[in-house]
Amino acid sequence: MISKAQFNTEIELIIANAIREDVGDGDHSSLACIPATAQGKAKLLVKDKGIIAGVEFAKQVFAHIDKDLKVETLINDGDQVKQGDIVFYVEGASQSILKAERLVLNAMQRMSAIATKTKSFVALLEGTGTKILDTRKTTPGIRALEKWAVKIGGGENHRFALYDMIMLKDNHIDFAGGISKAIEKTKQYLKDTGRDLKIIVEARNLEEIKAILKAKGVYRILIDNFNYEDTRAAVKLIGDQCLTESSGGINEKTLRTYAECGVDYISSGALTHSVYNMDLSLKAVD
Repeated sequence: MISKAQFNTEIELIIANAIREDVGDGDHSSLACIPATAQGKAKLLVKDKGIIAGVEFAKQVFAHIDKDLKVETLINDGDQVKQGDIVFYVEGASQSILKAERLVLNAMQRMSAIATKTKSFVALLEGTGTKILDTRKTTPGIRALEKWAVKIGGGENHRFALYDMIMLKDNHIDFAGGISKAIEKTKQYLKDTGRDLKIIVEARNLEEIKAILKAKGVYRILIDNFNYEDTRAAVKLIGDQCLTESSGGINEKTLRTYAECGVDYISSGALTHSVYNMDLSLKAVD
């Protein structure tokens, strides 16, 4: 996984790029009709229900745009919210509040949707010992926000990107000439380059799982698109030789049954690619 410093850098880049995209050479709507000296106050109003996420990110946005903006937090990341709740108040230069408004809303609406969906998956897994993971199926440019939201919702992060973990999937295996060769080449690559990266290998059937176990040195086996019976057989075959992960079209209806097969993790791209934004608004306060 990436370090805290790397993650913070990603967040800073997201903020800077979003402001560049949205503000350009100036918020001319505000500049045209609101004096630079005008002071104002606004509230983050919830118009939906679910898990709120992005409060801490919003604070970073406000601070980036104007260090003198003051935020009073009433509801924290990870808390359950309902229509009519006020998450925070922000007070300071009116132009600064308006400049930050859209970035804060866009981020919090998406992050809250992801956190809400993740929380529902976590609830379905309660008592099984299986943990829910996200994937790299994220919106380009804001992966850090979406993975942050998964954590807020109670899930866990898979690898952040291509550089922080080795994951040998079907195409890698086929291009490398088979599972054994792919794993052998990978272990040699890590040795030659002095990298300490965990290896996950995708298996398409029980025979491939046997080959992975024989090769040794694998951190986790991705049991991909297996039915329930074969998943249970795979878990039994693997035992405690490495960790297990199920994936492949698993949804709310099938999630718990796969967990009951005994896998350590279930990964779901749906946490980040199939959500509907929570309805939030930033409203001026008289």
